[in-house]
Amino acid sequence: MKHLNKLLVAVLMAMGFSSHAQDSNNPWAISFGVNAVDTRTSAGPEHVNWFQQHFSQPFDVSDNWNILPSLSYLNVSRYVGSGFSVGLMGSVNKIDKFVVFDPTAPGHDSRGMVVENPGDLMYYGIDATIKYSFKELIGSKWFDPSLSVGGGYTFFGDSSFGTVNPGAGLTFWFTDAIGLELATRYKWSFGDREDAAGAPDAPSHFQHTAGIIFQFGGKDTDGDGIYDKDDACPDVAGLKQFNGCPDTDGDGIVDASDACPDVFGLAALNGCPDTDGDGIADKDDACPDVAGLAALNGCPDADGDGIADKDDKCPTEAGPKENQGCPFLDADKDGIADKDDDCPTVAGPASNRGCPEVTTEALEDLKINARAVYFDTGKATFKKGDAQTPQRLDAMKEILKNYPNAKFSIEGHTDSTGSAKINDKLSQERAEAVMNALIERGINPENLSAKGYGSSKPVATNKTAAGRAQNRRTEVVHVGSKYEGKL
Repeated sequence: MKHLNKLLVAVLMAMGFSSHAQDSNNPWAISFGVNAVDTRTSAGPEHVNWFQQHFSQPFDVSDNWNILPSLSYLNVSRYVGSGFSVGLMGSVNKIDKFVVFDPTAPGHDSRGMVVENPGDLMYYGIDATIKYSFKELIGSKWFDPSLSVGGGYTFFGDSSFGTVNPGAGLTFWFTDAIGLELATRYKWSFGDREDAAGAPDAPSHFQHTAGIIFQFGGKDTDGDGIYDKDDACPDVAGLKQFNGCPDTDGDGIVDASDACPDVFGLAALNGCPDTDGDGIADKDDACPDVAGLAALNGCPDADGDGIADKDDKCPTEAGPKENQGCPFLDADKDGIADKDDDCPTVAGPASNRGCPEVTTEALEDLKINARAVYFDTGKATFKKGDAQTPQRLDAMKEILKNYPNAKFSIEGHTDSTGSAKINDKLSQERAEAVMNALIERGINPENLSAKGYGSSKPVATNKTAAGRAQNRRTEVVHVGSKYEGKL
């Protein structure tokens, strides 16, 4: 008996670590507690009513039941599905009340019972059972009625015999894994034999049990509290509402169905976010921070011309795609849109980006006016009292403004009088003076450059006064054009 008690204590400690489960998840169960044997149903006289024999005063515990004041049974069972389980139980008891119901027998008590003490007769039983639980059928989590049937072998003092055991039970589950189990079995013996003295040698009897039951044995690989059997994602921890699958971003969409599993999103967009609220997931939105159109991959089109603002050179004015979203404005009517026209107010060919080509006539006019600009002798200041020089500069400005994308070089030249060093410096300063005068009159400084050549490029002889006068000059050169050269 000591060994049985130690075994039960060890089992109790082990079961204390079992996790929550249901029968289908935790297929194994072990129960233990106390049992009571009631022999009142053993064979009596033929004239005794069978119903009275079996059911009169069934709960007269103190007078009828044999209870061993110790843990006296151990049952191990396995769930096999659909509410059924199979089990094996071992029990031990001590019979000091052998009761027979016979109201006609001499010595019966007021209940009609004949009670004998067989002298602490030892009782051992081993029984196999098939049990059906109604818990799944009625949908209860704590109330668990059951029916059972089985068979076993009983050792009753010096005799032993087989029994057929119909029974019923009721379990109250404190948790999914721990409960209080109450059960009763009618152990009907084969033959109801009697010994030589006429006493029952193989008595049928009731055996009642009350004990604690534990369920265990379920597998939960990922440790999420959902057993592999019911876990749709058994290798990764998840949530019960998703059958054990995870929802990393907590948006209510299981990762396996979430197109953006790491970012909180919307169910309508398969779990992806939509920052700008335009109904297009950020991952598919070319403009995720500003609401736009599905046809333009989530980008806006302020002017409604079918071109996304980010690709529209005129986002507030409708225009065709071939004009990059800008209206086809052509102020100078040269066939080149103003947006692509370097000279939108002056007609010019496409080969020169809408600007007029520098003509021979224009270059000739520049030559005449540039050579008529006069300086003080030996200086880079315009000749005092010469009213023509400002007029020449104005005329040059009017010509140059017609060619806003043309590049011109202002060149300064001297005669050979004096040192080359002084002449080089003077020619550079005079070229810069003309360039600055033109810039002051509104010519783009990026289109002008100045270069002094001293006396290195004469156009006449320096041996005569007339020749030297011709060599003292400024010139305008169209840089890089076919007209490049001195004018």
